[in-house]
Amino acid sequence: MLQKREKTIAGDERQTLDAVVVGAGAGGLYALLRLKREGRTVRLFEAGSEVGGTWYWNNYPGARVDVPSLEYSYSFDRALQQEWVWPERYSAQPQLQAYFSHVADRYGLRDQITFETKVVSAEFDESRSLWKVRTDGGEVVWARFFIVATGPLSEPIFPKIEGMSTFKGTSVHTGRWKTDGADVAHKRVGVIGTGSSGAQIAPELAKTARKLHLLQRTPAYSVPSQNKVLDAQEIAHLKSNYDAIREHARANRSALGIDVNDVGAFEVSEDERQRIFEERWQYGGLGFTAAFGDLYLDVDANKTAADFVRQKIREIVEDADVADRLMPDTLIGAKRLCVDNGYFQMFNRDNVELVDLRENPVLEIDETGIVTAQGHIDLDVIVYATGFDAFTGSILKIDIRGRGGKELKAVWDSGPRTYLGLCVAGFPNMFIVNGPGSPAGLANMVTLAETEVDWIVDCIQSIDRQGKSEIEAIQEKQDCWGRTLNEMAEQTIYPLANSWYVGANVPGKPRNFMSHLDYPEYVRSCRASAESGYADFRVE
Repeated sequence: MLQKREKTIAGDERQTLDAVVVGAGAGGLYALLRLKREGRTVRLFEAGSEVGGTWYWNNYPGARVDVPSLEYSYSFDRALQQEWVWPERYSAQPQLQAYFSHVADRYGLRDQITFETKVVSAEFDESRSLWKVRTDGGEVVWARFFIVATGPLSEPIFPKIEGMSTFKGTSVHTGRWKTDGADVAHKRVGVIGTGSSGAQIAPELAKTARKLHLLQRTPAYSVPSQNKVLDAQEIAHLKSNYDAIREHARANRSALGIDVNDVGAFEVSEDERQRIFEERWQYGGLGFTAAFGDLYLDVDANKTAADFVRQKIREIVEDADVADRLMPDTLIGAKRLCVDNGYFQMFNRDNVELVDLRENPVLEIDETGIVTAQGHIDLDVIVYATGFDAFTGSILKIDIRGRGGKELKAVWDSGPRTYLGLCVAGFPNMFIVNGPGSPAGLANMVTLAETEVDWIVDCIQSIDRQGKSEIEAIQEKQDCWGRTLNEMAEQTIYPLANSWYVGANVPGKPRNFMSHLDYPEYVRSCRASAESGYADFRVE
């Protein structure tokens, strides 16, 4: 395993590779594997000390995948599918981390990975058609291709609250639990945030905390996972049907094996609609919002699903006042739907208190806790479950400069623009995995990563066969792709919410819908580009 170079390395080593990959999550690992199999020279740089990406950093209590484990896995090797056993329907972080570690070991990937190393800059040298990549250790590597696989949800964001740095207790972001995590047993804990991370971590911390205060700005829609341990018979059945499961998933907009009901919410009776919602609720998971085909298209149809969840909250939460304050008043699914394991039930515990920031806003944080409009909350631990600078945050942390020294940060000043979610005009031989403009965030991330990496590696092979040195997105094609994304989004409820899908969770971030909404259609677009010989790119 390549270890991190000492920061005393000086000068320009002039090491030239076929490719540099950034990030050892699902996309980066698969990129390394594919390139290695093609006989390419490649280095992968990873800021953490192990593989796994989001499942390395997000190891907070309760961290769990919100899609079925067997789908959140690679499909490129049937032998891998058969030998790996997922113990639960929705596996927890340790199993996910172990899976990606197993993949790195099974395919001999560690020799090409440099851990505990950040890429700080990448600059395209037009005279040599090479990328000059520099790390925080001072190492410089030259590569023909620069592949950014940093993940769409990997750069944590914190709220801007006066006095945060004065707190004398422990402060930790869920996205950095790996390095900054805390033991909360018998302690007073404040959890800020009610998105997916908050809905997962709070019920777990409440089991051992002396007191847990859940600080809620926006009430969240959350559905039960109905997670369970898989017995030997179920595992055998799933493995024997893996091909059919994959095929079914890839036909869905989300690349998940969800049964999508194409019938509209008002095309059935009220009793039948409630029966279908209840059936979906009892089954669990993200398939709840696929109960009817128009929930993402029609506000009134969406309201039927939202009303059902609100009624469930009233049934679960024993204190009627607390239940009222937990009621979401937005559209369901327009923000990322939470999948939980006892979130609403948590509020029936004597040691849990809901702090509604709409009626009791935070004024500041001091040495001993949080000051709200209604008083002081004494705390030993503050947990920031406040999400990520989605899609662009981790990419723009790297100083990336393309043709003519143009900065990617400047190019994306009014929002990210890509072609096929894979390339950026003005940045030759740079590829992005699970980035803006792809179905990232709305589709199965492992399936999408495989799709995109296969396209990238095949593209590189094609360039070599043609004797060419560069491929670059064409500005006009990129502009057209952006219009396509907007047109798709405008037909749905997504633009109606202030979500991370549009960058609304980051103050000052330009509002843009950043995902493609249909995985099969996206695959067709990528395939058409390849089959045309990349005629929609500048290749020279």
